[in-house]
Amino acid sequence: MDTTNLSLPEHFINRELSVLEFNRRVLAQAEDPNVPLLERLKFLCIVSTNLDEFFEIRVSGLKQRHEAGAAPAGPDMFSAHQTLKEIDRVAAELISEQYRLLNDEIIPGLSDEGIHIIRREHWTESQSEWLQDYFRHQIVPTLSPISLDPARPFPRILNKSLNFIVGLDGIHAFGRPCYRAIVQAPRSLPRLIHLPPDIAGTGENDFVFLSSVIHAFVDELFVGMNITGCYQFRITRNSDLYVREEEVDNMMRAIEGELASNRYGAAVRIELAHNCPDELAGYLLNVFDLTDRDLYRVEGPVNLNRMLAIYDMADREDLKYRPFTAGLPANVRETQDMFSLMTRQDVLLHHPYESFGPVVEMIGRAAQDPDVVAIKMTLYRAGDQSPIVDHLVAAAAAGKEITVVVELRARFDEAANIAFANRLQEVGAHVVYGVVGFKTHCKMTLIVRREGRELRRYAHLGTGNYHPGTARAYSDYGLFTTDAELTEDVQNVFLQLTSMAQTPPLRKLVQAPFRLHEHLLQLIESETARARAGGTGHIVAKINALAEADIIQALYRASCAGVIVDLVVRGICCLRPGIPGVSENIRVRSIIGRFLEHSRIYYFHANGEEKVFLASADWMDRNVFRRVEICFPVQDPEMKQRLINDLDLFLQDNMGAWELQANGAWQKKRPLPGEDALSSQQRFLERMAESPAKG
Repeated sequence: MDTTNLSLPEHFINRELSVLEFNRRVLAQAEDPNVPLLERLKFLCIVSTNLDEFFEIRVSGLKQRHEAGAAPAGPDMFSAHQTLKEIDRVAAELISEQYRLLNDEIIPGLSDEGIHIIRREHWTESQSEWLQDYFRHQIVPTLSPISLDPARPFPRILNKSLNFIVGLDGIHAFGRPCYRAIVQAPRSLPRLIHLPPDIAGTGENDFVFLSSVIHAFVDELFVGMNITGCYQFRITRNSDLYVREEEVDNMMRAIEGELASNRYGAAVRIELAHNCPDELAGYLLNVFDLTDRDLYRVEGPVNLNRMLAIYDMADREDLKYRPFTAGLPANVRETQDMFSLMTRQDVLLHHPYESFGPVVEMIGRAAQDPDVVAIKMTLYRAGDQSPIVDHLVAAAAAGKEITVVVELRARFDEAANIAFANRLQEVGAHVVYGVVGFKTHCKMTLIVRREGRELRRYAHLGTGNYHPGTARAYSDYGLFTTDAELTEDVQNVFLQLTSMAQTPPLRKLVQAPFRLHEHLLQLIESETARARAGGTGHIVAKINALAEADIIQALYRASCAGVIVDLVVRGICCLRPGIPGVSENIRVRSIIGRFLEHSRIYYFHANGEEKVFLASADWMDRNVFRRVEICFPVQDPEMKQRLINDLDLFLQDNMGAWELQANGAWQKKRPLPGEDALSSQQRFLERMAESPAKG
């Protein structure tokens, strides 16, 4: 009997530090000279956005736990204080590297390509005159500069907004001395100003930061006083929503109230111009009740993610990834009736390589089809202008039974979800807001169609959201099926979500929070038992995150028994591979590239039966215990083999892959001498281009 203690804290990687390591891998894309220049800028901005969310949600939560004296929560047994201390160190490294890349590589590289971000000291006389006029007529009318004194206390600062602290020396108009002022830049103002090319000495793609313009002419806001300094800053606040679900009568109104107030949550971070004097920096820290470790001095725009505007404003397609047109399997492309095709065979699509259009078109056709009597959908994220929501509205207006399970708590999409939920309710759709205490994260659609004297069920199940925008940037799978048992399971889950009644035993679908955790452990244990008996054991999982301690320990037991475990984990991974006697047979890799790897595929060798599942769930506590998720088998032999081949391609990738080491560091994969270079994402694109008619 193996007596190895698999629950030792040193066998686990800290969850929060794993998030930062993911962002280090994304930042490496911004550093890679083989990535098109404007895409490098985009990756740089993505890291900035990711870090914003990390501080808004994860760091703010850790601070609260630290202040409450909470015990360590993760299997690594790091206290909140220990974790925050490590975050300070790693985040500072990341942010420093971000701005080094910006100043030393990205901006000079853009300049070499004729895209100039012009600093104040390099403005021509004509540019300066134009910008001063722009400042007076386009900026000043929107500003409310506030000199700080007992009658004008420090203003409320909006989360992630651009602000300036101004040092003053002089007497104001009413005869009292002034020392400091605050200037807030409204969000309506563009953070990058595209200079008109008809200004003397200006090119087609010349830009100026809004912060540079305000800095240059700030003295016009404080006439009669001497400006001793002007420094940009930005506050990141706690943005988690706190709704006591059991104590509210109306979830939508409760969340609307929280959205209005959380823009001014507790401050957790301040980004500040690198040259701001210590005296003013200390003043700001005191105002926001922050410490030196919460201060990040930056040499460049504090709202770095706003630079993403250049990606669209600069008309330089040659500096972006080559555009592609998503393909379609021949059977889908040639059919005029998706319902007819689905009655003959299941259809599997791999987005974005294959178009998301059939999903939208199926909903649109169902909305117009007089034989369709009901449409049921879960919507976690759908976007601000969703054609799917438009189709559902039209279907409800036409008198069809429309049921939509809307997750109001989809982080940072709460307002958009409330808006389309209201639209649906206005036309008579049945709208429910998930389950109290659980997020509804599964992605499924059920269409009920009258065919003769019978009702036939058509289902779409996916690994990603019903969001046409993200379907062009996220890698996901979607299955169209009329399988009687599977569609009945889907029907029963929808009935459960609306009625809260117990479902009959599901035959093919596996649901969280009820059975998925147990099911995964059983599948892993089956591989372990076969390996212990001298058979072959192999597990492959492609997921976005791995953090659930029971699953990790089950994988450790499998490794100890001789099971080969291959994990493709995009982001968080708390499992530590390569530990002697614990995880020697486990390999973990992460694919970072043009598209965000978002699909979830589970593979188990199963003594040659080769069980393959697609799912909406990652292997995290929240997915298996606190969310409504679905996992469904892919049983069609060709589709199953296709997914197995895709997994093999991910495991062969030596261009976009990183491999996790036992010490928690990630190492970039490179082709070995004599080995062909292989990028899984590029290979998928090539397959589509070479054989667009094949599924």
